[in-house]
Amino acid sequence: MFETMIRNWFMESDGSYNDFITAPFIDDVEAMNEYMNQVAMTTFRYFDTGSKPTGEEPERFYHGFVLGLMVELSGRYVLTSNQESVFGRYDVTLKPVNAKKDDRIILEFNVYQPKKEKSPENTVKAALQQIEEKRYEAALVVRGGEKGNIRKYGFAFSGKNVLIGKAGPRNLSGTGGNP
Repeated sequence: MFETMIRNWFMESDGSYNDFITAPFIDDVEAMNEYMNQVAMTTFRYFDTGSKPTGEEPERFYHGFVLGLMVELSGRYVLTSNQESVFGRYDVTLKPVNAKKDDRIILEFNVYQPKKEKSPENTVKAALQQIEEKRYEAALVVRGGEKGNIRKYGFAFSGKNVLIGKAGPRNLSGTGGNP
């Protein structure tokens, strides 16, 4: 039911949905940012994202939305949500069916909280730091993955604005919105 619902949302799209799905595999954070901000601006509503930027309610909304986008990958990847890994509970992992061909992916979602963080960039950095500190990759490495084949993305959400960054030499790629 959810798969059909998500497909219908994007059936008449210009192909950018497919671009979002492939972007994490080619490290195109700009495409991820552009797509997420376009969708957020045109479809998210005040009550969707929660009335207050604190608490788990807004993060659950964003989590469910991104997870719904990723359902298209179910034949190529095993999607896992909210599972424990060493010191914490990650938001989403994508484990490839063909581990020798495809990279593993970790997605961590945080809601920007102006009282706690100076900027959305800090929120993304906190999400990426959480991935490292809580050792979320351990669940992927145990199942045959090599550390070098794991892509890590941090999401900062603020209302209708999204900023996505990746772990690596350049911690934040792309421009994203202005949360």
